[in-house]
Amino acid sequence: MSLKIRLMLTILVLPLLLLAGTLVASLAQQKATHEALLRERLTDAAALLAPPLGEALQAGDVAHLEDVATRLLRLDEVHALGLLDDRGETRLELGHLRALPPAPRDAATHLESDGTRWRLQTPLPGDQPAWLVLDVDAGSLLLAHYRRMGIAGVLLTVAGFGLLLVASATLRRLRRPLADADTALGRLARGGTPAPLPPSPPELAGLTERVNAVANHLAQVRIEMQRQVEQATAELQESMETIEVQNIDLDMAHRRAVEANRVKSEFLANMSHEIRTPLNGIVGFCRLLGRSSLDPRQREWLDHVQRACNNLLMLVNDVLDFSKLEAGRLELEQRPVDMVALVDEVLGLQAPQAHQKELQLLGLVYDDVPASLTGDPLRIRQILTNLVNNAVKFTEHGEVIVRVMVDQAEPGRVTLRVSVTDTGIGLSPERQRRLFHAFQQAEPSHSREFGGTGLGLTICRQLVEQMGGKIGVESTPGSGSSFAFTLPLEGSEEERRPELSLAGERVLIEEPHPATHRAMRHLFGRWGAQPVDGPLDNAPGRGPALLVASLPAAPLAPAEMQAWQQRLDDLGCPALLLVNASPLDLPSLSLPHGGEILSKPLSRTTLVQAVRQWLGPATLIPTSEGTEPAAPSPVKLLAVDDTESNRLLLRELIRRPGIEVDLAASGEEALGIARGQHYDLVLMDIRMPGMDGIETTRALRRLDDTWARTPIVAVTAHVLEEERRRLRASGLDEVLVKPVDGDDLATLLAHHLGPGLLPPPDGGEAPDEAREEDELPTVDMALGTRLAGGREGLARELLTRLTASLPESEAAIRAALEAREDTALLDAIHALNGACRYCGAPRLGLIAETLETRLRSRGRQAVLPLLDDLFAAMAALRDWATQEETQPSSTTKAIASASSSEIDR
Repeated sequence: MSLKIRLMLTILVLPLLLLAGTLVASLAQQKATHEALLRERLTDAAALLAPPLGEALQAGDVAHLEDVATRLLRLDEVHALGLLDDRGETRLELGHLRALPPAPRDAATHLESDGTRWRLQTPLPGDQPAWLVLDVDAGSLLLAHYRRMGIAGVLLTVAGFGLLLVASATLRRLRRPLADADTALGRLARGGTPAPLPPSPPELAGLTERVNAVANHLAQVRIEMQRQVEQATAELQESMETIEVQNIDLDMAHRRAVEANRVKSEFLANMSHEIRTPLNGIVGFCRLLGRSSLDPRQREWLDHVQRACNNLLMLVNDVLDFSKLEAGRLELEQRPVDMVALVDEVLGLQAPQAHQKELQLLGLVYDDVPASLTGDPLRIRQILTNLVNNAVKFTEHGEVIVRVMVDQAEPGRVTLRVSVTDTGIGLSPERQRRLFHAFQQAEPSHSREFGGTGLGLTICRQLVEQMGGKIGVESTPGSGSSFAFTLPLEGSEEERRPELSLAGERVLIEEPHPATHRAMRHLFGRWGAQPVDGPLDNAPGRGPALLVASLPAAPLAPAEMQAWQQRLDDLGCPALLLVNASPLDLPSLSLPHGGEILSKPLSRTTLVQAVRQWLGPATLIPTSEGTEPAAPSPVKLLAVDDTESNRLLLRELIRRPGIEVDLAASGEEALGIARGQHYDLVLMDIRMPGMDGIETTRALRRLDDTWARTPIVAVTAHVLEEERRRLRASGLDEVLVKPVDGDDLATLLAHHLGPGLLPPPDGGEAPDEAREEDELPTVDMALGTRLAGGREGLARELLTRLTASLPESEAAIRAALEAREDTALLDAIHALNGACRYCGAPRLGLIAETLETRLRSRGRQAVLPLLDDLFAAMAALRDWATQEETQPSSTTKAIASASSSEIDR
């Protein structure tokens, strides 16, 4: 609130309010006084004339009565009067009595008012009751009150005008000094120097002096501050120059670090291809060489090569995964996860190493673990493989057990607890604290004694944390270790249904390993069987329906072999013999009553198939009440690829009894076929002229609801992680990389179409003679035969088709280079790369894949140095084809004939 308003309130408004209040109170009091005087005067007059009126009324003297009543009418306020008897009738009325509420007929005097209309009623003395009624007009009182109010208003106005003059004079006296002080303070606030203030009235003299003192002080402070600022500025300038030099150095160092990180990332991305391609070739040829006849020394050398290749591949995978995790570029997939199959697969991969140490491997997936879960099976398998591999590596005797149980269940989400327990060397508390750090192992000597990089557990920890879980270890030196991690997955809380229904069949279990024995008893009990341990009597109908026995891993002595053979002959039931050894080391026992000799660790799928086979079809669980599963209908697949050789090879790899394969050469043709029928699965090439694979997939999805749910798998020669995500986002369910691997194809068919749909096995052809030169050969028929599913005739046919398409591919590449069209160049190289993936042309295939990798990652300039090598490789392949045509051998003709007949078939 401003000073002006406060002065007005203090000098003008407040006195006026007090004066107005006083006048209002005085006027109210005067009005009440005049009304009281009028009441008293009327009451006295009525009381004075009441006796004469009563006597005249009793005497019936009308003249005297009117004379007395007329004296009352002479009063200014009396408007009319009347005399009323006890019946309420009017005996005398002078003037006109106005209607007012009747007063009580008693001996008291009553005065009632209604605004300016009053009524006075008083009793008259006499023998007969009578009352005098006066009609009084009190308007004169109101007029007198209004006159007094007008006079008070005039007085209030005069007083207000006087107070206004006093307030204005006081405000003018204070306004100028205050305005000068405000202006001076404003200049001081803005950093200026105001002029000294002139003398002020006594009321503001102190304020003026203090403002002048503040101005003088600030002027002195400003001068001192300016001096200090100049000195600090000079010092800061020197510091800024030093910091600028350091910033330049830091910026250069930062740019070098960013460039080094980019080069490292690019290097690792290229190494993912450059190292894996020759390494996969080495592994593949080692496997082919292992199928040939080798002496023991050569076999030993070959085993060393394979182990070295596996270690190198594991090292490359660990380094790449660690780099992706560090950069935050590793993305998790969401796919169906079967924990039983996953654990069995991991233990199966570690079985050879465990067999060498005679370790017991066991996977326990508890019954409450749901069968339908969603997560990243590849990364879960990687974590489990690393933990189980470490457990086997650091355990010399005893067991390694994997347990999977439900830790916490919520609607739509299940948290599993997975533990890997071993009886190995154990860990001290100090080693446990640094175990999950990069490049750290339990002991410094472990890297030399057991191998490894020390990255495995670090990658496991980061993968588990990225999935939302936690990992830890409990260990005692010399007593083994237990690694456990939690795994949040999407899924329902529904328990896994039993695979079999044995309906009370008696199963004799002989297993010396306690954990495996308990697991077997529980599993057969869950299937409805009666598991028994001890020897059974030979009473009729009391013998076991199946024997499940574990044999020693070491080679059996002749006496032991004879004892077991005799027991199997006398048993009278099928037998499942479990041996903790590789399939090549299983004992040669005959099973006269049926059964199998199986290698540990035994997967649940293998056990279910064996029990189902030897206990008859009654073990199948009905699909509904009273019905058995119907015979499966033929599976229909559609393969879409613009290259004829690729379509031909896909059909040969997939086709077998129970599977029908149709072919389409373009997206338009596939769409036309799909309008007339449905397929169980589609293999879709991505880069095709006209409608590419993505457009074709979207068109198929729009046909009807069945096609919207049909699995469509992308088959492409080169796909990066970003392209995998893009393809899945475009409606494709899976991505299959050329050349199609038999295991990957089997896994894909089993996942989408059910178990049992496996591609034809490899032909097992022996490799060609080893080459002495280091360079990759132009043609490798062994590699082509393996890629063609073991059919050498088909491999030669595919190679011929590739050679025939080379001129067109070379022309397309040269045209794209001349037009500087990167998209057309990528399409041409991608088509060539895809064609080479199914043929035994390793040199041309490697160059084509390298070109596509560089073109996608670094652009057109990166591929120019390799184009001469590409054209040279294409020319070399054409020269080879020319030589084959000019010098055909009888063997070649026979193989070609066989290939043609096979293709026609």
